Amino acid sequence: MADRYGSDVLASGWREPPRGRASEQVAEKGLVVEDATSGFCGEIMRVERDLGTLVLEDRRERRRTFELGPGFLLEGRPVVLVAPAPTAPTAPTRSASGSRLVADHRATVALPSRILVEGKHDAELVERVWGHDLRVEGVAVEMLHGVDDLVGVVDDFAPGPDRRLGILVDHLVTGSKESRIAAQLSGRPHVLVVGHPYVDVWQAVKPERLGVEAWPTVPRSIEWKRGVCAAFGWPHESQADVARAWQHILSRVDSWTDLEPEFLGRVEELIDFVTAP
Repeated sequence: MADRYGSDVLASGWREPPRGRASEQVAEKGLVVEDATSGFCGEIMRVERDLGTLVLEDRRERRRTFELGPGFLLEGRPVVLVAPAPTAPTAPTRSASGSRLVADHRATVALPSRILVEGKHDAELVERVWGHDLRVEGVAVEMLHGVDDLVGVVDDFAPGPDRRLGILVDHLVTGSKESRIAAQLSGRPHVLVVGHPYVDVWQAVKPERLGVEAWPTVPRSIEWKRGVCAAFGWPHESQADVARAWQHILSRVDSWTDLEPEFLGRVEELIDFVTAP
């Protein structure tokens, strides 16, 4: 007579999953794994440590993004995918902007002149590429937190021959709110307002650095940054998700070659303006 209740539950190993327990596996590029939930099987094309994600490509060249961790199969065995250890950077001889690196240089006392940018992300991008140069020159970069009261900010700063003010504005295109505000400062001595055409400074980073051909088009009804994250398959539910996405984008910028020329030229123009004799 068949045992209708199965094997002895007191026997060792009765709780073992049919495929065995998951083991930790480094998510190396080129490894072929399967997502156990969806059945999507593909080669690991890219691992994003800061986002906690990886990209798989199947045999039809379709790509999907998954979160690192449990839930994968490697040759039929369950695995927990973890990011590879970071590699140690080599000592550079040039700054990120391409200028010769000044070793052991202490920051110059800040000039009275300033560069203003619209927000934190703009400031972090400028710092990543031009930070060394700005410290050598003694130029401080400050945040505006928007341009709605730009005229008042300029009036409070009181620019002069030895106190110049350079301003970098997002989305400075014909007909935009930013262009109308910037026009109010046209002709003011010792003030230079320049801008790039992008909706947000994120787009100043070349999309190829993120492994895509172009930045996605986001409908106006959707918050642009969250729309970008959603289009790329990145977590986007909270502000913390957006912050992690920006840190991921910023981590792909090592030098001026990773930025679009429309942004590069404007920042260089501002630096020249505020440091001119």
